[in-house]
Amino acid sequence: MTSQSGLDVLRTRTIVDCDTMDEQGASSLNPVAKKLGPFQDCTSNQAIAYGELSKPEHAGLISASVTDAKALLYRFPGLGVEELAVEIAMVKLALKIAPHIRGHVHIQTNPYYSYSTEKTIVNALRIVQLFQHFQPGFEQSRICIKVPSTWEGMVACRTLEQAGVRTLATTLFTMAQAVLAAEVGCTYVAPYVNQLKVHFEPGFADPNKLLPLCVLIQKYYESVQAKTHVLPASLTSTNEIFALAGVQHITIAPGLLEELSQSSSVPSVQSLFDTNVPAITPTSNLSYVNDESAYRLAFTRDLHGASEEKLTQAMNIFCDMQDRLVQVMKANI
Repeated sequence: MTSQSGLDVLRTRTIVDCDTMDEQGASSLNPVAKKLGPFQDCTSNQAIAYGELSKPEHAGLISASVTDAKALLYRFPGLGVEELAVEIAMVKLALKIAPHIRGHVHIQTNPYYSYSTEKTIVNALRIVQLFQHFQPGFEQSRICIKVPSTWEGMVACRTLEQAGVRTLATTLFTMAQAVLAAEVGCTYVAPYVNQLKVHFEPGFADPNKLLPLCVLIQKYYESVQAKTHVLPASLTSTNEIFALAGVQHITIAPGLLEELSQSSSVPSVQSLFDTNVPAITPTSNLSYVNDESAYRLAFTRDLHGASEEKLTQAMNIFCDMQDRLVQVMKANI
């Protein structure tokens, strides 16, 4: 009898997604999406896209994306060639990995639009159009648009979900954001267990990991029968992952997936979903969707402003990554 890996054990309790745009994995001999799948969803963002498009093997894809952007620019007034080329390249990478997953491919909107509802909606609908252009007949139900969890972004999610476009509220750090995301009908929320800079600042460790918040949000969603699913992100260790065994979804980077696949079947930590500590969830009548000022105050007050600082930090990092992606395209014009 073949022994189970940690990844096998995790999958008995949680739907596992891969956090990558790399169809092949670390190398052509180590295709994570193929070897360790099947995965349900495949998540991404500007940082992941930049890391992938920086690889020499994607020079042809970048060049083709710029050519396609020039040809399609007339359909999107007011947009620059470089920005459209970035979106085309991300869509093409997602289409490459789509055959190796069973569920959604996730593309994140331009972070520069995070505080504009109108621009976020237009951006999301353009991404859906690009999927259809490059692979006619690709199921729209398999496309999930990641939108940063600002007030404006989540108001955009309400419109998108009503139009049949699946959304994920990302860079989520507070219960207030989670409550609003459920009210607007997001398909997923992605609580960031670690603030984003842990992946960019060597030696930095998040002193306030949000593992308990993931449990709290899921219990709250169950109590109000929300359709929104919890999909934690920004994980840095297998211990963090095992601590969330039992969460509805979890997205994991290739390196940690490899570690899980090579580990023994017995997790080294107990899942927070198995503890007997009662979770204090908000009352079921808590609502922000029609009270912007109450939402903004609750968000600003969370952890005395630390949560708002985490969101600001994430937006800055993602805007930096968007700038780098634009420069990659500009170099090929």
